Amino acid sequence: MSKTNFSRRGVLKTGAVVGGALATPTIFTGSARAFTNEPGDSTVTLGFNVPQSGPYADEGADELRAFELAVEHLNGEGDGGMMQTFSSQALEGNGILGRRVEYVTGDTQTKSDAARASARSMIEKDGAIMVSGGSSSGVAVAVQALCQEAGVIFMAGLTHSNDTTGKDKKANGFRHFFNSYMSGAALAPILAEQYGTDRKAYHLTADYNWGYTTQEAVQSSTEALGWETVNSVLTPLTQTDFSSYIAPVLNSGADVLVLNHYGGNMVNSLTNAVQFGLREAQANGKQFEIVVPLYSELMARGAGANIKGILGSQNWDWKLENELGDRYSGTNAFVRSFGEKYGFPPSQAAHTCYVQTLLYADAVTRANSFNPCDVVEALEGFEFDGLGNGPTLYRADDHQCFKDVVVVRGKENPENEYDLVEIVKVTPTEEVTYEPDHPQFEGGELGTCNPGA
Repeated sequence: MSKTNFSRRGVLKTGAVVGGALATPTIFTGSARAFTNEPGDSTVTLGFNVPQSGPYADEGADELRAFELAVEHLNGEGDGGMMQTFSSQALEGNGILGRRVEYVTGDTQTKSDAARASARSMIEKDGAIMVSGGSSSGVAVAVQALCQEAGVIFMAGLTHSNDTTGKDKKANGFRHFFNSYMSGAALAPILAEQYGTDRKAYHLTADYNWGYTTQEAVQSSTEALGWETVNSVLTPLTQTDFSSYIAPVLNSGADVLVLNHYGGNMVNSLTNAVQFGLREAQANGKQFEIVVPLYSELMARGAGANIKGILGSQNWDWKLENELGDRYSGTNAFVRSFGEKYGFPPSQAAHTCYVQTLLYADAVTRANSFNPCDVVEALEGFEFDGLGNGPTLYRADDHQCFKDVVVVRGKENPENEYDLVEIVKVTPTEEVTYEPDHPQFEGGELGTCNPGA
């Protein structure tokens, strides 16, 4: 397959970035309700801000593929994908409110400062009215705060930390991806069933907000079922060799290693754990086990045979509709569109970014307005189906989507390089739902929409 070129309509323009406070973005004051970057009559610009370098670059590349596909479908190109299965049926393939969709892209580098700089450039220089993307919760929280300040909508990409719709939630921000609490709630009963309730866990945790909340969620959920946590160690996001962190595990008294790592970090730490013999080890009279609370088909491909038998959770899987039926309708439509364009199945990162783009366009269409406050009103409490996850709610209290959670395991005998993960269970929405003031989400206020004018 030829290498995909993302430069078409997607190069972030270069130039000086205004430091400190945001420079005044484009505002068309002819409107009675002026707002940031109100589009003209012919086009509307979206900003896709993803990791094109750094430890999450593989996810970023797949996100860009999905964004490009979503724009094609919104503009009436291709087969329409999930626009055909989406329960709303408001989108007609004529752009958004008759404006052709254009886009700009940026590289977050999986760094909050770089992500904010590229998002700021999209808003101030390129006129982006919505920003999406990212594969790091540290990035998501930083860009979400920027979008709140600037008066544009942030449709979060891959962000799993509780903080994004917890203590750092913002009225202008929305998350379709599930979160750390949901992973813990879905995964813990399966871990207890598979490995027993008398287990001692050792956590290696990425040293940023996603790592902290994922450890907290998995630790609290497993301890509630009888597990003991014997140690937890933070690891730098920039770490590539985890040997020095793996070596002490076998003498720690633990019989389970929990890798709260994602992307390239997870591939490297799991590889090191296997090299140190943890997969064959015995501890406390039990087979030693390794758990990865959140992983993807992309990561499974990077980990190769090391992923076999490893339990974890996903937001979505490209096999859902084939294996579990019409409840997950839309999955096959998206997989077909993506596969015909790129030659392989989409990841969960691609799926959530594609869906977020359609959800934004749909909200604008239903509201008959690009004003971010009208978009917020259209998304809050919105119930929808046909986008691959089954019935889904965008909760008004915190702008978090609630839907089923997929528990997966690395396949022992994969049929091909894209068939590396098997679905163990799909945990129903009600089993992963929590109150907005749950202790893992306390602090912070949603606040009010900012139109930016």
